[in-house]
Amino acid sequence: MLVVLASTAAPVRSAEAPLQLEAKILLGDVRGRIDHLAIDLKRQRLFVAELGNDSVGVVDLAAHSLVRTITGLSEPQGVGYEPSTDTLLVANARDGLVKLFEGNTYKPTGQIELGSDADNVRVDPTGRVIVGYGDGGLAVVDPSRRSKAQTMPLKAHPESFRIDANTGRIFVNLPDTHAVAVVDGTSGKLLASWPMDKGGNFAMALDRDRSRVLVAFRRPPGLAVFSMADGKSIASAETCGDVDDLFVDAKRERVYLSCGAGFVDVFETTGPTYRHLARVPTSTGARTSLFVPEMDRLLVAARAGFAGPAAIWVFKPMP
Repeated sequence: MLVVLASTAAPVRSAEAPLQLEAKILLGDVRGRIDHLAIDLKRQRLFVAELGNDSVGVVDLAAHSLVRTITGLSEPQGVGYEPSTDTLLVANARDGLVKLFEGNTYKPTGQIELGSDADNVRVDPTGRVIVGYGDGGLAVVDPSRRSKAQTMPLKAHPESFRIDANTGRIFVNLPDTHAVAVVDGTSGKLLASWPMDKGGNFAMALDRDRSRVLVAFRRPPGLAVFSMADGKSIASAETCGDVDDLFVDAKRERVYLSCGAGFVDVFETTGPTYRHLARVPTSTGARTSLFVPEMDRLLVAARAGFAGPAAIWVFKPMP
């Protein structure tokens, strides 16, 4: 049975919020849109894809300071850190290159050509690196060999995608075809395609404890929950607008959605439903984020604007 949940909550006061703003880490003179984030847990360094600035910021989360800015990039959209090779990977939209950097000094070590629109980067638990790109494909890239090892064709450009470590399946948002593709992560074969009845399915997360796929839409704004096994609809809810990132906080049984409308929506998992808990104010355009369970923090990227200079807003989940 599909459960439809209307969101009527107003923005909460800070004393009531399930997320408490802990710090704002300035990114320097960064202009334009900020895209995705990744983390080096060992060094507690956050990588910020500053797409509109053609740069990547490196932030020391322990010291709450900017370490350096990597410049000369070409619309960086996706970033990823692979610990076994100590490599930072930056996927660039304009030239289709995945550029590689040494993980401590950030010295360039090579590049991998994907052709066009290199986008989201994912590193699975085995260290395999997968990048979405082009008019429809996932590429498995090898940082040590600086080469593309495998291509998985898709029917449209992939936006957010997630890897199920238990089965090896990859769930991929294809907003141009209003679908979620399910791909065998070993063979690259398309296993299923789930049609979506809304547009702009950019953000995705997996609720692994409940074997569910969570998809956020932009047109109209909403959250939908599907069975990981067969794509069956389980629940839906209204959300804030312009969602670009979505994460599950398994410890608290919550979901966080960062929205360009200037909010983080928080949902609470109670039984089979996803109940709206709070709408936490951020700033207009702050639509990308990263939840780091190991540090128990939600990191939201705020672009420069009326709310202030570009910064990483550090939120501490409560309680």
